[in-house]
Amino acid sequence: MQANHFNLLSELPGLLLPWFSEHARSLPWRADREPYHVWLSEIMLQQTRVEAVKPYYERFLKTLPSIHALANCEEETLLKLWEGLGYYSRVRNLAKAAQQIEMRHQGKFPETYAEIRALSGIGDYTAGAVASICFELAEPAVDGNVLRVVTRICGDESCIDDQKVKTRIREALRAVYPKPPRRGDFTQSLMELGATVCIPNGTPHCECCPCRGICIACREARTAEIPVRKEKKSRKIVYYTVFALQCGEEIAVAKREENGLLAGLWELPHLDGALSPQQALTQANAAWDCHPIELISTKQRVHIFTHIEWRMCCVHLICERKSPVFRWVTREQLLSQTALPTAFRICLPDRFLI
Repeated sequence: MQANHFNLLSELPGLLLPWFSEHARSLPWRADREPYHVWLSEIMLQQTRVEAVKPYYERFLKTLPSIHALANCEEETLLKLWEGLGYYSRVRNLAKAAQQIEMRHQGKFPETYAEIRALSGIGDYTAGAVASICFELAEPAVDGNVLRVVTRICGDESCIDDQKVKTRIREALRAVYPKPPRRGDFTQSLMELGATVCIPNGTPHCECCPCRGICIACREARTAEIPVRKEKKSRKIVYYTVFALQCGEEIAVAKREENGLLAGLWELPHLDGALSPQQALTQANAAWDCHPIELISTKQRVHIFTHIEWRMCCVHLICERKSPVFRWVTREQLLSQTALPTAFRICLPDRFLI
């Protein structure tokens, strides 16, 4: 970022705070400044759309209304509450951080940036969000939305994937924070502008932006060029055959290993590669001793992770025997107890869909 454009940021509080007062979305986690609520929402919103998060946020708090409840929750319940949100390490770190708050801070959420940042699963962005929104500290929360807003306003063509650029922007914003009691609003106004006006995909809504009068990218018609990012690597594509092994009203699931992708979660049995129907029947009989008696259906499904894409042939087999290799669960157990990631839920037979 060029130093002679830093002065533009000093105008942001005067432009954004009145706009935020009038245009802020009504969101469940904005109902109060309770640190637990703000922290939970920020973790849920990582890599996840606002509309998708709303029901998860409300259900999570209904089940675990306090940090103490979160710290003492069994992992199976936690994972079930998170089912479908993805990036499951987030909820495990939530629980670990809650336990740290119980042990280190006597159950009271810490009030300094350094102490917040030291909790498991909390990085610079989340620490800044909680510190400013809940405790009125001059600590920016710099995510993709904020980086986009700032670089466009300042006409900055530095690569926002560079940690040095993020640090420079965070320091520049820290210097222009307003005095309390609107520091939290200022943090949220930057987030809001990036989410609703200076949007990530498509043409930004410059005509209704409160910063259009100072924005260099808008004035020079360079919003399509800024922000600058590294070229994304192509996703790795892998092929699996996924088995929906049904015996009576139960279906087979297995526990994944405790490391790697979807670590420690439940899964449907699967093998590398795309098997033919006959190969699938042979596998279920010879390798797993499930005695398959009918191939009901096959279907193709795709699930995309950040850096990898699963292409799956899903095979639904009716079996005579519940092999002890697996855990066998009913639809009701899938619904209430067993956390099955989306990558496998989309492979379930229609009668087991939840």
